[in-house]
Formats: sequence, structure tokens, C-alpha cells
Amino acid sequence: MSAGQNPRHRNQIDTIEETLIAVILGLMTVITFANVIARYIFNSNILWALEATSFLFAWLVLLGMSYAVKKSTHLGVDAMINLLPSGPRKVLALIAIACCIAYTLLLLKGSWDYWWKFATTASFLEVDDIPMPGFLQFLADWLNDGEAYEKIPRYIPYLVLPVGMALLLLRFVQAGWRVWTGQQQSIIASHEAEEMVHEAAAVAERED
Repeated sequence: MSAGQNPRHRNQIDTIEETLIAVILGLMTVITFANVIARYIFNSNILWALEATSFLFAWLVLLGMSYAVKKSTHLGVDAMINLLPSGPRKVLALIAIACCIAYTLLLLKGSWDYWWKFATTASFLEVDDIPMPGFLQFLADWLNDGEAYEKIPRYIPYLVLPVGMALLLLRFVQAGWRVWTGQQQSIIASHEAEEMVHEAAAVAERED
């Protein structure tokens, strides 16, 4: 933990992110299950279920990848890197993070340009099936010349694109700082194969 960082504040942020990801996953499960029940028991269909789960899955992936960077749970190949001393290993980790930051900046620029079009000149465009909740109709006064939306406008689900890329950029910057200050050695997950070897060795020792 970096100096001056409040553990309670950090845990609250983690809780918010984890809760949001869990809620999205839960909504996907509930909507899919309800649609299965409606189709096979009541011979009906929730028209907007497939589209809603597709958007929720996109939110889950884009928010989850930044959270995985923060928790260093992305998988990677580090067999060669681990052969190096700590100094060169740290340099390579920083180079890798710099490449990730540069790539994320490009993604952020592209995602913002893409979303901004739907929030301005194409704000009238709606999704195919998901009905517009009444409590969000105030957006029509702001962005659609007062004409009520029948379906949710595309700029709502597409908002996850710039938000997700901004969060990913933040996480890579934070990871770079942690590597620079020696709080962690890389941005990928621990060595699963090495852990399995240790577990097997421990089992063998107990059997002996």
C-alpha cells in the first residue's frame, strides 16, 4: 500500500466495483433465467432479454478488465522474465506497462469519439428492443429536442466504452506506480503452474 493511502477508502472503492460487477452478472443470470421460463413454460418471450444481456455482458467485460489489472489477475507468460535479476525484470515490467498505457490511450480516444457521436448528432438513435424507463425520459428533453424515447438511446449502453477505457488507463497508471515503487513486480497473475508444483510437493511430503 502506498504511503498516505487510506485502507478504508481503498476497500470502499473495491466494494463498489465488486458490487457493480456482481450486480451486472446477477442481472444477466436473472434475465436469462426468466426468458427461459417464459419461453419453455409460458410459450412466450421477453423480447428485450437477448439485447439486454448482450449489453450487460459488454459492461461486465469492460469493467472487469480494469478491475483485473488492479488485482493483477490477468494471465501472462513470464517464464523468460523470471530468469532475469530484479532490476531488469522491473525495467521490462515498466516497459510493458508503458505499452499498455499507450494502447489504452488510443482505445480511450477511439471509444470517446465513437460514443460522442451517439450522445450528440445521433442522440435520436435507439436500441432495438429495450424499452426506455420512465424515470430516464428527462434525457429526451436534454438530448432529443423533447421527443420521448420509446427504446433506450444508444448512448446509454455505449457509455461503458469511454468509461471502461478511462478506468483501464487509471489502473495501468496505478500499476506502473506500484511497480516503480517496488510494491509489486508485474501486472499479471501469479504463476499457476508453480503453485501447482508446490501443492504437489506438499502432498508428496505428507504422504511420505
